[in-house]
Amino acid sequence: MKRKCPVCHSHSDLHVRNGFFYRESGRVRVQRYRCTQCAKEFSDATFQLRYRQRLRRINGLVERELISGSSLRRTALILKINVKTVVRRLRFLAHKARKEQVRRMQLLSDIQEVQFDDMETFEHSKMKPLAITIAVWKNKRWILGCEVSQMPAKGLLAKRARKKYGPRLDDRKKGRERLFKKIQPALGESVVFETDEHPHYGKHLKERFPKSLHVQYKGRRGCVVGQGELKAGGFDPLFSLNHTCAMLRYSISRLVRRTWVTTKRPDRLQDHIDIYVNFHNRVLVS
Repeated sequence: MKRKCPVCHSHSDLHVRNGFFYRESGRVRVQRYRCTQCAKEFSDATFQLRYRQRLRRINGLVERELISGSSLRRTALILKINVKTVVRRLRFLAHKARKEQVRRMQLLSDIQEVQFDDMETFEHSKMKPLAITIAVWKNKRWILGCEVSQMPAKGLLAKRARKKYGPRLDDRKKGRERLFKKIQPALGESVVFETDEHPHYGKHLKERFPKSLHVQYKGRRGCVVGQGELKAGGFDPLFSLNHTCAMLRYSISRLVRRTWVTTKRPDRLQDHIDIYVNFHNRVLVS
């Protein structure tokens, strides 16, 4: 096992075994070590993401509930734990999911067809909308990335929103830039982007991917009111993207239409989405 001392960063050749202990949670035997350079003592658990974490057995259970449409309070009620514990596990699982997604993306290269679009939701009120920029690998239906960014209210709510909450910045371009920066190493030089007829997509793509090809398709209204991702019958050129967006709406409680669950913090919404993206790529389309 390759390890480094957490103090002097010496390699494992300079470490000697120094007994062991049984972890209280799970009763697993954990090996201790001592560094001969600085005399620092540590163990195998020091290098784990779950270091000093209690009730490790509930991590998988919390993840299962979060990707199955349960809210934080309902998850706490089902598992008979405190809602604060669920929030801490949400942050831990999101951190773990992002690390796994980075490792997964490093194995990909020369992707030629990508579909991306912006989903819309809101934080606390419909007068404070959020945009979720999502990129999907067309052939494999892999979710390459999702980024949450704020946007101003539009339509009939725009005037009321400015009066109640003041001007709201439009960070959708910054969100797309963050997403493009993450997925760029995995894309081919002449990648084909497929989107709807949004007027700003072409400009942003040419700035980041000057040699790419941008194909736009005319959007169609949903066959059921309120279900924009489920298109009417016939051939859907953006099926991989629209179906993935529908799965996000169904699986994440914050995104379900006509729900009582609302997002109070955009960063928690990003955490929740990252957990689902990891599950989607690891299990559903693997």
